[in-house]
Amino acid sequence: MKTVSYGSRGTDVELLQLALSHGGWYTGGIDGTFGIGTQNAVRRFQAEHELRPDGIVGLHTWDALDPFLTGHFTATVRRGDTFYKLARRYATTAAAIAAANPEQDPQKLQIGQKLVIPFGFDLVPTNVRYTSTLTDYILDGLAVRYPFAKPQKYGHSVSGTPLRLISFGTGERGVLINASHHANEWITTPLVLKFAETLLKAYISGNTVLGRSARDLLARATVYIAPLVNPDGVELVTGALDPDSSEYAAARRIAANYPQVPFPSGWKANIEGTDLNLNYPAGWDEARRIKFAEGWTSPAPRDFVGTSPLAAPESRALYDLTLDNDFVLSISYHTQGEVIYWNYKDIDPRRGLEIANAMAEASGYSVEDVPEESANAGYKDWFILNYDLPGYTIEAGKGVNPLPLSQFDRIFENNLPLLVTALELS
Repeated sequence: MKTVSYGSRGTDVELLQLALSHGGWYTGGIDGTFGIGTQNAVRRFQAEHELRPDGIVGLHTWDALDPFLTGHFTATVRRGDTFYKLARRYATTAAAIAAANPEQDPQKLQIGQKLVIPFGFDLVPTNVRYTSTLTDYILDGLAVRYPFAKPQKYGHSVSGTPLRLISFGTGERGVLINASHHANEWITTPLVLKFAETLLKAYISGNTVLGRSARDLLARATVYIAPLVNPDGVELVTGALDPDSSEYAAARRIAANYPQVPFPSGWKANIEGTDLNLNYPAGWDEARRIKFAEGWTSPAPRDFVGTSPLAAPESRALYDLTLDNDFVLSISYHTQGEVIYWNYKDIDPRRGLEIANAMAEASGYSVEDVPEESANAGYKDWFILNYDLPGYTIEAGKGVNPLPLSQFDRIFENNLPLLVTALELS
């Protein structure tokens, strides 16, 4: 993490404000500006954690803030402690403590024993811009709170950023949900992570999600969530990428060849200028013909199909992940339009339209065929072509990309029942 101090701005400051707000030291708005309120909150935090209260957030302060981003800490058992007493002491729940410590017998706690204590706050924020760092904090925190949820790396981006997913459930039917193929559609990352957290919280408590038993859903299907397919592109759009870096300069040069696309807000591609959802081996030559005719003939902020199918490491990684697993259904999240795309060419996967219509009824979205100019070389297209199984592109929300976080609550409200329906029918 970068050192930040009074006057700093950006996503690192948002992450700082988020951590401080989780612990109650900061009560202002999360705006990415390190002003006097943030500085005073940092000083209070530092003083309480026996750090020099200079208001500068360097390595040691970031380390001390780590529990307030991963959402847990370690506590020592005292005489007479139970999970219930610990939960009351630390403002969490006995179910959360039990889930985070699956090998511990609550009837046989020993004085001096160390336990993982999850904080009471949710891990997935919906009021900050997303980065690979924030996504890593969330995935790591979910894996501690819910040890049956397994994080893994499935590849690397152009810049070497690990591509990560989390899986959970015991069902034989694997369902893949991915998000942020397109950089300026990054609001889909908190969407799929919030779905994961909602389902996992209900599972450990024995509760339902919209009337469906979380435990029954996860006994039916194993869910794989790849929340950030295009981390480098997302960080360009959200402002996390250093404007003085060589990667930023290269992206600006690419964008200069396509002045009709606003920079960086119009950027969809990976950091090298390949549109990842036009880089799969399903009608790639036809996609190339269409996009070249439209003028997208070189690396671009959007719509450049790449030099060959799977030339981009991000699309290759998701392709390989899919080949290595037996997914029976896939959902790729994009924005915007409130539309469900379900088919590819004349292939009609068994139950593909049936499930699409059920998801539409649950969400209020419409079921449509993909426009011809975009009907090739996407992940959904390849999944259907290769497996003849239900694959979907969901265009969440409405407006101009990148959609503002003010839309998140509505998007989540519409898509939670959609995703639950997909698991039920997978």
